[in-house]
Formats: sequence, structure tokens, C-alpha cells
Amino acid sequence: MKMLRTMLYTAGFAMTCALLPAANAQGVIKIGEVNSYKAQPAFLEPYKKGMELAVDEVNAAGGVNGKKIELITRDDNANPGDAVRVAEELISREQIDVLMGTFLSNTGLAVADFAKQKKFFFLAAEPLTDKIIWGGGNKYTYRLRPGTYMQAAMLVPEAAKLKKKRWALVYPNYEYGQSAVAAFKQLLKAAQPDVEFVAEQAPPLGKLDAGSVVQALADSKPDAIFNVLFGADLSKFVREGNTRGLFQGREVVSVLTGEPEYLDPLKEEAPNGWIVTGYPWNGIQTPEHKAFLAAYQGKFKDYPRLGSVVGYSAVKSIAAGLKKAGSSDTEKLVAAFKGLQVDTPFGKITYRAQDNQSTMGAFVGKTKNDGSKGVMVDYVYLDGARYLPSDAEVAKLRAPD
Repeated sequence: MKMLRTMLYTAGFAMTCALLPAANAQGVIKIGEVNSYKAQPAFLEPYKKGMELAVDEVNAAGGVNGKKIELITRDDNANPGDAVRVAEELISREQIDVLMGTFLSNTGLAVADFAKQKKFFFLAAEPLTDKIIWGGGNKYTYRLRPGTYMQAAMLVPEAAKLKKKRWALVYPNYEYGQSAVAAFKQLLKAAQPDVEFVAEQAPPLGKLDAGSVVQALADSKPDAIFNVLFGADLSKFVREGNTRGLFQGREVVSVLTGEPEYLDPLKEEAPNGWIVTGYPWNGIQTPEHKAFLAAYQGKFKDYPRLGSVVGYSAVKSIAAGLKKAGSSDTEKLVAAFKGLQVDTPFGKITYRAQDNQSTMGAFVGKTKNDGSKGVMVDYVYLDGARYLPSDAEVAKLRAPD
């Protein structure tokens, strides 16, 4: 009897060991996500909903490589140091397989450098600075959204058509604002050599003294204004600019203002005729966007913002990369993302092998105050692939991996 019990125990143990790989195969792939949820809720609450919708869709279709995906989020307090700390926690404590996220350019750069040091895959969903893919780019970091160069390149042809000589610039004084203004000045000067930049106002992010900024811009007597402010800073700037007549008889070209996150809160103060990048969610008639819109509204009983599209497309990108790699191994994932094609609400995008930048584009149009609500009109979607530097230019901008 003792021998029989021993044999049964041994057989049971062997069977358990044989089943372990199958049990592990039924596990989950953990996506760790870092972002400034408390600091930037207008963009990131819809962004989180977009991620949740994508996770639901991926898992309902059977997951990736036989495993469901799980999203684990952390708030970085809009602080680069905190962003690195929580990224480290996600890897060491939560044992995530993939890292993604960040909103502000300075936090994005910090996490990108962390990913390089750790040799860990990172998809930067939102930060717009081009250092993340060029000057400070590394093999482990990919970027989804069109950056400051791409968005400036989309706006400059419209700015040049205005034939305005004297331009004033207003932007938040941190990496994103500085990068956007540098790209705009470079590209507009190339398109219109006689242009003059007569004033620059660069208030700290989130600390705009609207009265003094608007007055300084007015005192410079510009023909046109390039605006890079967003969020609460944008609302203060528009309100004070309307009050003091800054925009009367002046053209305004503005990055991000056409996004519902920032246009909707302006309400009756929404400007007319600004040339902007944005997201006219209720007018896009492509099949892929209609499907996304129906699914999003069905789940959340709300309309999407641009953040919703970014969050959704980021998770779909991770899922597509994991499927192509056949693994969550970092080196395999890095290789799989080179040339990776992903279906998004804006159509198919490709992650370029030469600089890890996706070809997601943006809508360019004009703002209109329509019954005390800001909307985008006369818009067109511009394919990001057309607004990126050539391979030769990228080779000069980006250090070899």
C-alpha cells in the first residue's frame, strides 16, 4: 500500500508539472501604463476610456497569442521623477510585459531614457516632443501621435497662404512648447523668407498670467499669432484675448485647439476662424471611424475626444505588436514594431523603421463658434507619412540604435 501511494503521488506530481505550461499559457499579458491623470484630466479621462474599449475588444476576440491583456495604470503626478519611479514599480513589482503612456513631453522623455537604460519596450502614446524619436531617440521607444514637427508642417502651408509678415508666438515654457515653436519658425521661414517673429511669450505651464501675456502680444503689433497653449492656459488666453480685442483683425494659427478636450470648455468664447489641428469627431464619415464611434458611444454613452482615439490606438498598437512578435520579449517586440501596420479610427498607420514614429496624421481646419459651441469646419485629414523628414534627414537627427 505504501508503494502504491508513492506511485500515485509521483504520477500526480508528474501530471501537475505537465499541466503547468498550459496553465501559464492561460495567463495574462500585463500592459503597464504611466500618465498624468490628475494633472491633465480633460485629455486623459477620455484616453483611459479609449484604452478600456480597446482592451475589451482585444480580449473579446480571444486576446493576443492565446492570452488576455490586462491594463495596470499609475499616475505620474506630471513629474518626470515620479514617472520613472512608477515605471520602475510597474516592472519590478507588477512584473508588466510592456510599458506605455505619458502625456507631457518632459515625463515622456524621462520614461524613454528609463526604457533605454532598462532595455524595456516603451510606447509613448501622447508626448509631442520630437526629441523622443530623433535627438533623444532609442531603439526601445516608439511614438504614436504626430509630434511637433509633423503638426507644424501641417499648419505652415496654411500659415504661409495668409501672407502675414509679423508673427507673435505664445507657448508653454517647457519641452513641448519650445519644440513646437522651433519647428514652426524653421518651416515658416523656409516657406516665407521675409517673415519676422516680433514677440515671444512663454509662460510656465499651468501658470499663465493672461493679462500681461495678452498685453505684451498686443504691444508688439503682430499681423498674426502662433499659439501653442492648451488646457486651462488656453481658456485664460482666449478669454483675455477676447476681452482686450487681441484677435480682432489678426489671424491665429494654433496647435491642438481643435481638439474637443480644449475647444468644448471655451463654449461661447470659442474663437472664429483660427487655423487649428484637432478632431471633428461628429463629422468623420470613414467606415473605421464610424465603427469606433458607435462602439465608444455604446460603451460610455458619451462622445469621444482625441484622447479617446489615442488611448484606443495605443492599446491596439501594443496588441498588434505582440501578435506579430509572438511574444512579449522586448527584443522581439522592438523588431516587430519596425514597419508594424495597425488599424486605427483614423485608418491604417505604420510605425517607421527609421525613427520609430507612427504615420498617424491629424485633422487641420478652422474653428467656428456655432451657437455658443466651438466646432471645427473646413477640415481635412492629413496623412502623417507626408509630413515626416526624409530618411537622409532622419539619419542626421537620430543617433544610430
